[in-house]
Amino acid sequence: MTRSRRRLGTCREVFGSCTTTRPDGDPVPSANAPPLVLPYDDIVPAIGTPGAFFDRGSAVLGRARIGRGAAFGPFAVVRADGHVVNTGDDFFLGAHATVHISHDLYGSTVGDRVTVGRNSIVHACTIGDDCVLEDDVVVLDGAAVGRGSVLAAGSVVFPRTALPPGHWCAGSPAKALRPLEAGEARAVRERVRATARACDTDCVRDFAIDGADGAYVAATVVGRAQLVLDAASSIWFGCVLHAPDQPVRIGARSNVQDNTVMRALRRPIEVGADTTIGHNVCLEDCRIGARALVGMGSRLAPGTVVEDDVFVAAGTFTDEGQVLAGGSLWGGRPARPIAALGDSLRKVTAQAAAMYCAYAAQFARREAALEARSHRGD
Repeated sequence: MTRSRRRLGTCREVFGSCTTTRPDGDPVPSANAPPLVLPYDDIVPAIGTPGAFFDRGSAVLGRARIGRGAAFGPFAVVRADGHVVNTGDDFFLGAHATVHISHDLYGSTVGDRVTVGRNSIVHACTIGDDCVLEDDVVVLDGAAVGRGSVLAAGSVVFPRTALPPGHWCAGSPAKALRPLEAGEARAVRERVRATARACDTDCVRDFAIDGADGAYVAATVVGRAQLVLDAASSIWFGCVLHAPDQPVRIGARSNVQDNTVMRALRRPIEVGADTTIGHNVCLEDCRIGARALVGMGSRLAPGTVVEDDVFVAAGTFTDEGQVLAGGSLWGGRPARPIAALGDSLRKVTAQAAAMYCAYAAQFARREAALEARSHRGD
């Protein structure tokens, strides 16, 4: 195994034209910058016109079809690698929100006039016309949200759940609590759209990387960090890294999915081999073992230790200093052991790590080709 050391600085090409600079010289990108667009399996995303709006750091990737008049907030990600994503017209995706698929099992289908708030996740599911997802919502694989419903902030829709149309839904697991009043969904939609582009993430890419063969840091990852990346490890689109003085170590074949935040302020962040950190997770000063999966939308408080062979359910929160013992499924707020880790979840964890290695290799090649064309002025 060979390793290389390199430093990544701010990349203008990723974020479009920059009209001003900060006092430290870093560029401030203009609004409506072109998104990062990359094909997957030679299929280029289709983005409807007229009226598409993309803020800084946004990305549309793979087998995605975006309807007319879409609006993407800063670092919003639509990623369609293992399956397809189809969104209707007038789709709004807030800052650091993510739309993804479940390998070859489920795509994502989003109706017309759908609004998705900041840091929310639409994952391998169906969202009906005129739905509104407030901030920090997670909708999981195979779920269906009925037309015109509202998901309250922080809700988690469990896999294969069906929520009825026209309801206010909340909780983890999310449940339909009451029918919406006349005009209520429209009022929530306007409020979310007025606030969900707000984002204090800047475009600095100040990374000192000690990387092994095949290590990949996606083009819209930002922040300041010392990264130690083992072979075939990856950090995905829209992730934000705050680790100026403590290292972030990612083990071989492990991946940190889109829009995750990693803060290593008092101690290193360490992730063992063959581990997946899901979309929009927050990791602070924590250690995660090998062959683990941390579900999307989870928050691991400072000092958390996740031992080897742990599956953390989506939307789980830990207490500061909590230890999640190995060989178990954990979930809840705060996290608690739910069951022994069975063969099926161990298989899911192993398959996820292997699949993301393959996805990362393809996107790395596409990014390298795009960068080469940019340098040639094509």
